[in-house]
Amino acid sequence: MPDIDWDKLDFQYVRTKSNLRHTWENGEWSEGRLTSEQTLNLHIAATCLHYGQACFEGLKAFKRRDGKVHIFRPWENAKRMADSSKRLLGPDIPEKLFVDSVVKVVADNIEYVPPYGSGGALYIRPLLIGVAPTIGIAPSTKYELIILVTPVGPYYKSGVKPVDALIMDEYDRASPLGTGGVKIGANYAASLVPSKIAQERGFSINLFLDAKEHKYVEEFGTSNFIGITQNGAYVTPESPSVLPSITNKSLITLAKDLGIEVERRPVPIEELSNFVEVGACGTAVIITPIRKLVRDDKTWFYGDECGPTLKKLYDEMTGIQFGDIEDRHGWTFEI
Repeated sequence: MPDIDWDKLDFQYVRTKSNLRHTWENGEWSEGRLTSEQTLNLHIAATCLHYGQACFEGLKAFKRRDGKVHIFRPWENAKRMADSSKRLLGPDIPEKLFVDSVVKVVADNIEYVPPYGSGGALYIRPLLIGVAPTIGIAPSTKYELIILVTPVGPYYKSGVKPVDALIMDEYDRASPLGTGGVKIGANYAASLVPSKIAQERGFSINLFLDAKEHKYVEEFGTSNFIGITQNGAYVTPESPSVLPSITNKSLITLAKDLGIEVERRPVPIEELSNFVEVGACGTAVIITPIRKLVRDDKTWFYGDECGPTLKKLYDEMTGIQFGDIEDRHGWTFEI
């Protein structure tokens, strides 16, 4: 067993036994190979370095009370990564290749899955990069698909606590017809400066408005937006610039299971006054409740504790992931 203090795990990289690598060239994928090597040998003219041909995914494996390990919805990540690769003119990534590779690398690192009760999980990060030397602006002729894994602890060490968020007008996350709807590295590079500004002003995260008019809520720096209305409806923005979050997709299904009305539509900024709960949702944390949103001299306050609807959805989701609640939708995949 690895020498890890499971109770002190953070969301940081921890070296594990192996990662898995495929190479795509001449229209074909190589057999996936497991390796203990932690670095890459890249040509100085690789397209991922010069022209941003890089996309990635994030998903988790969980250990249950009975000791079995389950992965949460890997086929959804496979579909989203295939869409991201297509947007970058990268290769087709077959769903079977993706899922089989995830299973293989998790199985090889099974001892690094945090134990049940620790609140931790094995974080899985598939990465696709163009690696052929290319000086002219053109797609690569060679790609590496790398799947690394690392154990991570619970995002909240002492329970789910709301955070403050700054609404950014100085920066946009993605253009209306750009790459906001796919999970590419460039989107996250663009979010670094506004995230730093928000933190320097005392906010944990930032919220972006639509790039065209700055009239509609779009997305938090790394998470989708959820608002719970006064009549209990679950509202989340509908926009081609917003990344289709698998966590949000799952929460929408759970909300419907619980009899909660779901609305996917444009969300005018004025509507922030109508919400009684607001949250940011994503793989790392599931739901981050928002205490307050601030835009210039305007503040929307949502409470010092996680609201009841978001807390119920959070408990339902984590319960399914850890096997404490029936997986009625067949979302989990046993290793």
